[in-house]
Amino acid sequence: MATAIVPRRRRRTKIVATVGPASNSADMLFDLFQAGVDVFRLNFSHGTHDDHRAAMAAIRAVEKKTGRPIGVLADVQGPKLRVGRFRGGHVDLMAGQEFRLDLSNQPGDVRRVELPHPEIIAVAGIGTHLLLDDGKIRLEVTRRRDDHLETRCLNAGRLSDRKGVNVPGVLLPIPALTPKDIADIAVALEIGVDYVGLSFVQRREDVLQAREIVGDRAWLMTKIEKPQALADLEEILRISDAVMVARGDLGVELPPEDVPLAQKRIVRMAQGMGLPVIVATQMLESMITSPAPTRAEASDVATAVFDGADAVMLSAETAAGQYPREAVRMMDRIVARVEQDEGWKTVSAASRPEPEHVAAGAIASASRQVAETIGAKAIAAFSQSGSSALRVSRERPAVPVLGLTPVLATARRLALVWGIHAVQVEEVHSMTEAVAKAAQLARREGFAQRGEEIVVVAGVPFGKTGATNALRVAGVGRNAAES
Repeated sequence: MATAIVPRRRRRTKIVATVGPASNSADMLFDLFQAGVDVFRLNFSHGTHDDHRAAMAAIRAVEKKTGRPIGVLADVQGPKLRVGRFRGGHVDLMAGQEFRLDLSNQPGDVRRVELPHPEIIAVAGIGTHLLLDDGKIRLEVTRRRDDHLETRCLNAGRLSDRKGVNVPGVLLPIPALTPKDIADIAVALEIGVDYVGLSFVQRREDVLQAREIVGDRAWLMTKIEKPQALADLEEILRISDAVMVARGDLGVELPPEDVPLAQKRIVRMAQGMGLPVIVATQMLESMITSPAPTRAEASDVATAVFDGADAVMLSAETAAGQYPREAVRMMDRIVARVEQDEGWKTVSAASRPEPEHVAAGAIASASRQVAETIGAKAIAAFSQSGSSALRVSRERPAVPVLGLTPVLATARRLALVWGIHAVQVEEVHSMTEAVAKAAQLARREGFAQRGEEIVVVAGVPFGKTGATNALRVAGVGRNAAES
């Protein structure tokens, strides 16, 4: 039973917030949900399994307290490539100097350091660029041997222990899931996460490997952060359940001027396929230490909303920042303000994808058209798996979407999806019963008043997955026979 009232969201684009030391208390998680968080992200690159179990328990306590389904994303680390350690903890490199990367585990110095990844040495060629510490240090390979690479420093800078290595433009022969990731996924599924985020995906086989482990126990979210994934984007998305534009590593490996175009391409393709898509990384980064964002950051969030993203994400802002509540409130304000703009409404309508050439797609498209024609207050989509609600969301209707499902896991997954207000309901067994239930809930949840109309879509017979084939117009406050 809900014991706290959380007003329904007045925006369609959702907010994802990362849990960390600044936000993992029960009180803070409740405050962040009230401020606008729809989905919480557990970053398995940090923290222990017990930390994530405790965070999940606290999130589910918030869910119980508010009576609202909350989505949880487990983001696994993936094959993080790093250099070894230095005798003094760091070295200062000069532009033009030679620097060796080798397999020796001896502490490094200004002339060399361990690169414990023979896969990189095997595929690097003369002229290959290596980006260290998020691109702060750039090396060019001048000679390759079986056990080391000779490189030339392209710029001066300080290199510290265990900094990351990126190899742009090279398909690395490494799996997307490490033994650590497989152990982390087991824990994530044990505690009941709704999404599993896959890091450093390069090809469709990486997603298929994860699918064998996860099955249907969670939706797979593919993070696009490698240029190699862009080359096979359509095939990768076809076997994913959701996608994240992870601009951190993507911004290291791609030229900066290419990142905005990649973002728009990924969002557009995901929307066309009906996949939820998150835009992430550095969205309000200055709010880690400041109570207000920069103007550029506000514009960045607005751009993602204009692009049509299902959700925008906060990372360190809520995980380790000084102003987690303020960051969520600011994100909420920016998104809500953009969605009030007539220009956004025009762009959203103009970028709507063509209807799917199947019956379910036609019903979803018709629901939007009918709702807009008659001035309906909402579209109610009944679904076991979430597919009906996803299809309606894909249409980007001008009215809210009630995602009604008897499956709690589905309601939690729909918390991420654009425009959907997810509600767990009891099973219905006929269209008449569905119409009556939808009208009741539309009124109870504050979407419509007595005498107003809603549109209801569902699959008949009920209980069958993926069979959206029925549409009705319902009057709120009438009895079922009059609807």
